Formats: sequence, structure tokens, C-alpha cells
Amino acid sequence: MRVVSGSCKGRPLKAVPGVSTRPTTDKVKEAIFNMIGPYFDGGAGLDLFAGSGGLGIEALSRGLDTVIFVDRDPKAILTIKENIKACSFDNRTEVYRNDAERALKALRKRDMAFDYIFLDPPYKKQQLVSLLERIFTEKRLNSGGTILCEHSKDVQMPENAGGFTKIKSEVYGIIAISIYAYPDPIQEGNDNG
Repeated sequence: MRVVSGSCKGRPLKAVPGVSTRPTTDKVKEAIFNMIGPYFDGGAGLDLFAGSGGLGIEALSRGLDTVIFVDRDPKAILTIKENIKACSFDNRTEVYRNDAERALKALRKRDMAFDYIFLDPPYKKQQLVSLLERIFTEKRLNSGGTILCEHSKDVQMPENAGGFTKIKSEVYGIIAISIYAYPDPIQEGNDNG
């Protein structure tokens, strides 16, 4: 596992010890960022089921200003911190040991919103639709922002969740990616360009 592109291209990343997390493969990571980037001109990210931190670190390498990493596994938190240090992103990151629901509540208190939110929950405990609804209700995604959901290809994500619309979806082997954003009222009302 490594950083695929950007300022830390080729930097190896540690995986979380054990079998409780499954890191996003480099191939899938490349595909994800080709769908939403591939590079960024600043912005803030939230990696909500961060695991090893691979998605958030990739986003920083490709130009995001800051990323907040959240995971509830203590081994994951240690791994994220090691990977951040290896990429010298210490001053552009915050790392919290928490579950997704509590983390969103804490972010509400700080009135924080993000340009990119990465949701890659454990496949056996998928809660993506309720998370999307909560992110919408609590206004955690900035206007023009994107939410990336990684899930099993067996999971059918709805076209709309909360106030978000699915704008892209792709399948890579056993993994599927669904990308959500706010509906674009200008595009909906003006189809002829």
C-alpha cells in the first residue's frame, strides 16, 4: 500500500495490524481520485472510517489543505498517526478515536463542514444511507462538495439519500464506489447548456 500520486507519490503506507480493516487497494484508490479529482486546489476533507488513513492521506498528497481522520479502533489510530508522520502531514491533520455518529456530533459543535467526505465503513455494518442523511441534516458538506462511499458491490445505493444525489457509481471487483453531491439546480433547470 502506498500513496499513488501527488506530493507524496510512491510513499509506502502501513496497514492496520490484524484483519479488522481492509485497506483500499492502490488500484481502487487511483480510480476513486480519477472520479473526484484527480487533484485538488485546497479544501477540507473528512475521512470518517479512516482505517490506515490511506484515502485522506491520498487526498492531502493531491492538494487538499486539511483532513480530519476518525476511526474507533486504537490500532487504526496509531497506524494513521504513523502514516501521517511518514508523509509530513502532521500540521494539516487532526486524528480522533471515535465512532462515526459521535464524530459527526462533535463536528457539529465546532460548526465544521467539508469539501470531501470519505465513507468506507466495515462492509458487514453498512450504515451509509443513515450517515448520508445525517451529513445532509447537519450541513457537514460544503456547497459543491462531494461524498465518496465505498461499499460491497452487493449493496445497492439509492439514487437519492438525505438531500444528496448519486452522481457517479463504479464497480471494481467486489468493491463499489458511489459518489454523492448536492443536486445542481442550475444544471437541472438548464439542460441545453
